[in-house]
Amino acid sequence: MVSDSTIATGAALMVTASLPFYLYGAWIMIDAEVVTWDVLIHHLKFIVPGLVLNTIPVAGWMVPRLLDQLRGVLVLHAVLGLQAYALLAFALTGIVRILQVKREADLYSDPTRDVDLDDLHPNMGAWRGRLRVGVFGYVIFWFLAWLLGLYQFLTRYLLG
Repeated sequence: MVSDSTIATGAALMVTASLPFYLYGAWIMIDAEVVTWDVLIHHLKFIVPGLVLNTIPVAGWMVPRLLDQLRGVLVLHAVLGLQAYALLAFALTGIVRILQVKREADLYSDPTRDVDLDDLHPNMGAWRGRLRVGVFGYVIFWFLAWLLGLYQFLTRYLLG
């Protein structure tokens, strides 16, 4: 049987490995003057692997063990992680609608059109706000949870 320490090391490495994917995926969007369908797909080619690297250890190892470990730093780590995923879900409620409206307006295949996104739908501003709040919130809470997870890993498995 695989030791708890070995699984914890693998989980820590996978979650940590997701960070460069998130950072590069964010850079793609920040650096793009116009978000075309190709830019969006290129962005998702980095964000999705980052999410997978992060979600596998969370869903496969951390969540099933959660109730047995509800104490101290682990409680805060779990709350921050759950908040991160809640904000990711909140962001998705915005991005899905934005994608629908931009596709209907043909802005992914013809991005040269000079159109204010807020003019495409009366709720566009709210959806874009959800996207921003959700993404930035996810990143902030993910980073805090990651730091606490590393602290817990170091104190429990390497120094303890």
